[in-house]
Amino acid sequence: MAEDRHPQARLPSVPPELSRPFSIARIGAGARVDVEATQAELAALARRMGVPAIASLTCRFDLHSAGGDSIQAHGSLRARVNQICVVTLEPFDSDLAEEFSVVFVPAGTESEEIDPEANDEIGYQGGILDLGEAASEQLALALEPFPRKPGAELPDDQAHRQAGAFAALAHLLPAQKRAPDTQDD
Repeated sequence: MAEDRHPQARLPSVPPELSRPFSIARIGAGARVDVEATQAELAALARRMGVPAIASLTCRFDLHSAGGDSIQAHGSLRARVNQICVVTLEPFDSDLAEEFSVVFVPAGTESEEIDPEANDEIGYQGGILDLGEAASEQLALALEPFPRKPGAELPDDQAHRQAGAFAALAHLLPAQKRAPDTQDD
């Protein structure tokens, strides 16, 4: 559902960590808007995203009328994020760079159909786009769900795989219950 993709629409009483209201009346033939998060906003976004820290976040929006009340936005996001490696459990910094396109539509008119080829729709109210929240949502989409520190590798368990699925567990069994070929003499 559209509400699931856009938590701000669901929780209007909770202000977003990063908010940059922009009036659609200012778009005219087109507008370019840059959003840069402050240190306080970065700290709040890190808590929301569940990462140790976000060092920087900038997002550029190129806005154009898409007909009717719809606004087409092409954007580029740049961020430096500190994440925890799923292999080593160590923190590491990663640079994110994403290009994206979204369509702002009046709140409540978002499409209910899931079309992987279509641009995401973001609802707006009162002729005001929240470009800060849109940047936050793009950051959330750009984060690697299972971040891995460069060079981090899983331990080589090739020998265990060759010996069979349960061979690696054999050492856990008492000696008398082991297969004859694995017992100590």
